[in-house]
Amino acid sequence: MNKDIYEQIKSRILSMVYKPGEILNEQKLAKDFGVSRTPLREVLTRLEWEKLVRVLPRTGSMVTEIEFRKMINVFQIRFEIEDLAGRLAAENITPEQLDQIIALKEECQQFTEEMDRTDLAKIDRKLRQIVYKAANNNTLTEISDFLHSQTQRLWFIMFERGNRTEELNAIIDEIERTHETLSAGDPREAGRNRRRMLNGHVQRIKGRL
Repeated sequence: MNKDIYEQIKSRILSMVYKPGEILNEQKLAKDFGVSRTPLREVLTRLEWEKLVRVLPRTGSMVTEIEFRKMINVFQIRFEIEDLAGRLAAENITPEQLDQIIALKEECQQFTEEMDRTDLAKIDRKLRQIVYKAANNNTLTEISDFLHSQTQRLWFIMFERGNRTEELNAIIDEIERTHETLSAGDPREAGRNRRRMLNGHVQRIKGRL
């Protein structure tokens, strides 16, 4: 599978460049990426497995719709996973990784109200990567990434409908609390914090959607 094409198409789906229900024409995509349809089909097959597209016979691949009842079920599982990730990270976090979390806060403080939504999404991804790398459990990371992809489009919708400064402050707060709890080395509190942060995220989504 062509990983570069996969990452680009997946990013466009998650960031709502490709809208839910939109048909992705294989021939056009192959031309855009300068490849044959074979590697493109491999990418779309992978994205179908991830439930981000649905292959329609004789039509193409359609970006999956956002099913809100299904998203509630996904979040229920994510609460448990984030709790476990926090606990494991607290047991294994290194000083270098704690410094990386502080650097993310400094990066956030450079943003303005005109920031692009992808800017905060990148910060969120970096924070998750630090936490999960500290957790040091590849299976947990794979499951979490899969479920996170299922719900990420909701965040982009919420961002456009809400207050950008509020979202910036929310991620800064998450960074600070994550650093505080992981620095303390208390697995139970670190797990509860990851759960609280995700719950706050869910409540903001409910309030705007």
